[in-house]
Amino acid sequence: MELADYASTQFGQPRRTPGRHSYVAYFPSPVPRAIELSPRAIRLLADAEASLGRLAGVGQLVPNQHLLVRPYLLREALSSARIEGTQASLADIFEAEVSGEPPNADVEEVLNYIHALEWGLGQRDELPLGVRLIREMHQRLLAGVRGRERMPGEFRTTQNWVGEAGSTVETARFVPPPPNELPALLADWERYAHETVEAPPLVQNALLHYQFETLHPFLDGNGRIGRLLSVFLLVDRGRLPAPLLYLSAYLERDRARYYEALQAVRQRGDCLPWIELFLTAVDTQAADAVVRAQRLVELRERYRAAASAITSSKAMTLVDLVCETPIVSSRAVEARLGVTRPTALKLLRQLEEVGVLQEGAVGQRGQRRYLASELMAAVTDEASASDVSDKRSE
Repeated sequence: MELADYASTQFGQPRRTPGRHSYVAYFPSPVPRAIELSPRAIRLLADAEASLGRLAGVGQLVPNQHLLVRPYLLREALSSARIEGTQASLADIFEAEVSGEPPNADVEEVLNYIHALEWGLGQRDELPLGVRLIREMHQRLLAGVRGRERMPGEFRTTQNWVGEAGSTVETARFVPPPPNELPALLADWERYAHETVEAPPLVQNALLHYQFETLHPFLDGNGRIGRLLSVFLLVDRGRLPAPLLYLSAYLERDRARYYEALQAVRQRGDCLPWIELFLTAVDTQAADAVVRAQRLVELRERYRAAASAITSSKAMTLVDLVCETPIVSSRAVEARLGVTRPTALKLLRQLEEVGVLQEGAVGQRGQRRYLASELMAAVTDEASASDVSDKRSE
């Protein structure tokens, strides 16, 4: 990190630390409370607010909210982990959940993300958004996975940096503030998260994410916990009824521009590229989620209509299970529906006969897998640009 590459701006400045082993680090300022938006950012904000409002409306109207929450949360967790280099697919996650086997390290990272966010949302009445809640979620994020030896749930007490593998504090691309700067800056972050400021809530959300990533308060997991907090804020402030927005999917597709936009704020004080990117991500992913929600609801109703021919009262419950987890086994059905193995197998075969499920590959222990292929496609495939465009114009 070179002093010459950074200007002193309202967002912070570069400085050389004192002492014999000094190095150049970035010293952030408190989060600016007022930001002047460009005409383009104002247009993007209006689009993002409209798309977010449509998604919130869809979320309120869906008969079984888990139909959306579980698949959408999996997409968010998976994309966020992939940005950090985790290699896993949604099929891997569903397979791990249905197999009953211990998940591999990549899958466990994704599941930890879900657990951390769900736990945090469940604590809102007792533990408001702040440094304590963030530490608790971080501890759950890193439990038993990569980074578990790097002080999970504790803010760093040593210097970290961002750069290529093997880089040092002298050769790093970016060096966050020294650890003694963190307490005051995190306290300001927490105050800003609860203040009523001039900036619209989505812009405030973007600035909170920028500041958190710039502080880099943990030794590991900063990117994942920072993106988790962006979704958390939308639910915490009532903008969404549940974590239905998978922002990380957009950021994963264009991660180079994501990192460059954050760096532009640090180096030049130019926050507009980042704010515009964030608003575009909200707009794009909310519109995608609406299209996907309508497809999922259509499939659920079709599956329920098909299952109505089955005499068992458990058939509809099994349909709901399939809508949450498109890959199922008899073991999963036994546990969820509280039935015997023969009954579980009979129900699965009946759903296969009416066209809801298709028998898939046999698991490692010889367990049959059943797949709802249309539902899997609706969860995993990217919504077409024309579909999203059509929904925005309605």
